Amino acid sequence: MKIISFNPKYADKFRDLNIEWLEKYFWVEPHDEEVLGKPEKYIIEPGGTIFFVLENKKVIGTVALMKIEDGIFELTKMAVVPAAQGKNVGQQLMQHTLDYARSKGWKKLIIFSNRKLENAIHIYKKYGFREIPIGENNPYARGDIKMELPLS
Repeated sequence: MKIISFNPKYADKFRDLNIEWLEKYFWVEPHDEEVLGKPEKYIIEPGGTIFFVLENKKVIGTVALMKIEDGIFELTKMAVVPAAQGKNVGQQLMQHTLDYARSKGWKKLIIFSNRKLENAIHIYKKYGFREIPIGENNPYARGDIKMELPLS
C-alpha cells in the first residue's frame, strides 16, 4: 500500500469513491457534484491537494485538502473502498494528510461532518480535532458538526 499525490488519471476514482460513499450514507449535494466533477478546478488550482491510497496499483482510498484561506484548509472527501474498510487505511491516510499539512506550515484544518458517522468522529478526535461552532460557512446541508485541528 502506498499514498500518492493527485494524478489526473485517478480523478474518476476520486469522484466515484466519494459518490458511492455519499449515496450509502447521505445524498449527493450540488456542492459535491461541482467539487467531485472538477477536482482540479476546485481543489488543486486554488492550492489544495488530493491524496490516493494505492494497493496493487488500484485506488482503495482518497482524501482532499481544500483551501479555505491562507493556512486554513478543509479536510474533505475522505473515502475508502468497502473491501479495505477496517484495515486502518483511513487512519494511515489521515496521518499522511496531517504530516503533509504540518510540513507546509499551515495553521489549521477543519472538517464538516455528521454526528451519525460515529467511527469517523472517533478517528477525528483521536487525531486531535475538536468540535467548534458550525457558523455560517457550512457548505453541506448534511453537516451537523464542525471540527478543527490547530497545526502550530
